[in-house]
Amino acid sequence: MTRIRLFYLAIFLFIFLGCKSEKSPPESLAINLDDVEWGEAGDGSIAPAGTRTALQSTNPNTGGISYYAWFPAGGFFDEHWHTHDEYVVLINGEVTIKLGKEIYNLKPGAFIVIPGGMPHYWDIPETGDAIILVKRDGPPDFHFVDR
Repeated sequence: MTRIRLFYLAIFLFIFLGCKSEKSPPESLAINLDDVEWGEAGDGSIAPAGTRTALQSTNPNTGGISYYAWFPAGGFFDEHWHTHDEYVVLINGEVTIKLGKEIYNLKPGAFIVIPGGMPHYWDIPETGDAIILVKRDGPPDFHFVDR
């Protein structure tokens, strides 16, 4: 992983994952991407078939989660929206994302803010897998557009 990618990852973790809890202090966590314990590959019912995730934390006050998602090459995540704001850093690979009416072609280190209620999709090129790090402001939900 290049220094620039590590820099973006460190900033993301510092700003967005450093949430304080009134209920109990967060557990410390430091993990290399190579050591992430990925879940089973999904069947395509929500995310593209073969997508794997790895939950890293849950905010006990908001129910918001932070997790990695590994999208397979050639995958397409249908247009959808979430109730709560979502913050994403593209860690590895490339993606095209539609946010509202705008389309962005992104490379590693890209930072994405997806306001709650905003329709968006993810398109992963055939050239390689993509890994993102996500932080949500509230519990996860998926509302698909035209499904």
